[in-house]
Amino acid sequence: MEAQTLTRANALSLDERAYHIRRKALRMGQVQGQGYIAQALGVADVLSVAYFHALRYRPEDPYWEGRDRFLLSIGHYAIALYAALIEAGVIPEAELETYGTDDSRLPMSGMASYTPGMEISGGTLGIGLGIAVGMALGLRRKASDRFVYNLMSDGELDEGPTWEAAMSAGHWKLGNLICLVDVNRMQADGVSTGVLNFEPLAPKWEAFGWHVQRVDGNDIPALVRAFDTARSLTAPKPRVILCDTRMAKGVPFLEAREKSHFLRVESHEWALALAALDEGRTA
Repeated sequence: MEAQTLTRANALSLDERAYHIRRKALRMGQVQGQGYIAQALGVADVLSVAYFHALRYRPEDPYWEGRDRFLLSIGHYAIALYAALIEAGVIPEAELETYGTDDSRLPMSGMASYTPGMEISGGTLGIGLGIAVGMALGLRRKASDRFVYNLMSDGELDEGPTWEAAMSAGHWKLGNLICLVDVNRMQADGVSTGVLNFEPLAPKWEAFGWHVQRVDGNDIPALVRAFDTARSLTAPKPRVILCDTRMAKGVPFLEAREKSHFLRVESHEWALALAALDEGRTA
């Protein structure tokens, strides 16, 4: 699948893809009765633009050498990436019902050895960007024109290795590296900026030699423009897109929950969540 040019019809398609990603994530969450649902709902628009507008890949051949690499640094967001990979046809939809169960290819934290299309194993936060730097250097040595995308969370901005990797990427002028930061302002211990304030973000990344964009991560046209800009730059520097997203986007009663890092949803609430998502789609 090659990168696409945004048209009015394609913009509507991307919105529809995001809806399907959210719905698939909710259905997987229902299998376990809990999970990182709020993150999946919040980042669905970013994944829609990544997988159905920007990335070059072959669903039937997840390890095609000519693919762009998409790294999930935040392993606990696996439910979101699985939903995107199912929507993209990399993983059969029938496997959705196996999420988090014994012998499933869809474990609750992303593991490359289990899941087609999962480039790295997540879990220890802060390692993804460093791996992405290594991959980008490797592709450059091969004279490849493919990009390495790294999706990370704002909680990972607390981690020293993130900034070591950012400094390295700037030093090596890795124009084939695009970092996506999900700025949802929530982590396990509370509001991200309350745990460790990372603002102002844009000047920090710029100081490390990156081209920086900050957008509403739930605004698909804005995301498309940001991805297109990141891919078309000629300046030899890494690119970062800071994506401000809303936890549990699309399901108002879950959006309103104060403790949303790991959601426990009552059995009767799954149907309500799906209905709310459907209602928002037709509104």
